[in-house]
Amino acid sequence: MISKSMEQLMKGNSVIRALFEEGKEMAKEVGAENVYDFSLGNPSVPAPEAVGTAIKKILKNENSLYVHGYMSNAGYEEVREAVAQNLNQRFGTDFEWEGILMTVGAAGGLNVVLRTLLDPGDEVICFAPFFGEYRNYVHNYQANLVVIPPNPPSFQPNVDMLAEMITERTKAVIINNPNNPTGVVYSAETLDRLEVILKAAEERIGHPIYVISDEPYRELVYDGVEVPFMTKHIRNCIIGYSFSKSLSLPGERIGYLAVPKAADDYESLLEGLAIANRVLGFVNAPSLQQLMIRECLNEQTDVAAYDKNRKFLYESLKDMGFECVKPEGAFYLFVKSPVADEKAFVAEAKKHHLLLVPASSFGCPGYVRIAYCVSYDMIKRSMPAFKALAEVYFG
Repeated sequence: MISKSMEQLMKGNSVIRALFEEGKEMAKEVGAENVYDFSLGNPSVPAPEAVGTAIKKILKNENSLYVHGYMSNAGYEEVREAVAQNLNQRFGTDFEWEGILMTVGAAGGLNVVLRTLLDPGDEVICFAPFFGEYRNYVHNYQANLVVIPPNPPSFQPNVDMLAEMITERTKAVIINNPNNPTGVVYSAETLDRLEVILKAAEERIGHPIYVISDEPYRELVYDGVEVPFMTKHIRNCIIGYSFSKSLSLPGERIGYLAVPKAADDYESLLEGLAIANRVLGFVNAPSLQQLMIRECLNEQTDVAAYDKNRKFLYESLKDMGFECVKPEGAFYLFVKSPVADEKAFVAEAKKHHLLLVPASSFGCPGYVRIAYCVSYDMIKRSMPAFKALAEVYFG
């Protein structure tokens, strides 16, 4: 028999994944060209050519025992050094290679951090709306996710509520910037206010509170917007990064954790992260992908393609009468439901073969998320369906 905790996870299975599977079944009935699946954040832009070139070069020129063998649980030292130096050059930081841990994507990295920090009954705070899997990740370690309500219309984190939410059991705060699902970029001013509140709270409760900065969309920003680099604003910060979006490699599961030397308990924290990487069963991040990343740290996906989708979809839905949050980053459009129950709106959208994600799964009922990391052609083809949906509510 499966565990009771797994039964709970099964009951709360990802709405996004369920919609993705529903879309495949719908395509069998009406044809794939007539289904407009905006559910999953699966990049439609191909990986840069340099990725394939690097993999071929590594397989041809490197010793196969080295390429496919074990290394330290934290990853190849030369890859970690390359990541540290790349961050230092780009952001004026002072990471050392020891502070970099290669991970099985950002999701694997977040679980590594939480396994290192949490005891049963501990608390992790996040700001709604948030990536829904955070709740499952925290529950993996018998801890509790404490959610601070959303802050519309800006959707900047409601840091003014943070102090009252912090208790002696608070071990971490999760930040996702740029944010999934809103596309909002959290400002430097917001992060500076967050740091002031955390410093005061740490003095009050007598132990560090780590900010876990989940950053898979860091490179996907528009209109000249800059994403503040977290360690310049938050001292006790652990950065979790993934190349899933910036290099269009979601299935390869490769990323890293970056810990600044200024963080409390730096040495023991690094040791704990490396051990967690092993005992969670990852052992180490995929070796070939690590070596590829070393060669591709300055590569980037075609952000212009996402920007084209963003502008067209945002303007089109606004013209139809929908209320939308204009994305500054990531590749999601956050749309207010025309009715209080966004799940009813999602159900109505399905009648027009539109698959939208209800934002109650992100801790923000009354909104839906539209992933525009799809082909421009599909977005254009979906316009009659969106117009028909708009007529249901706006006439």
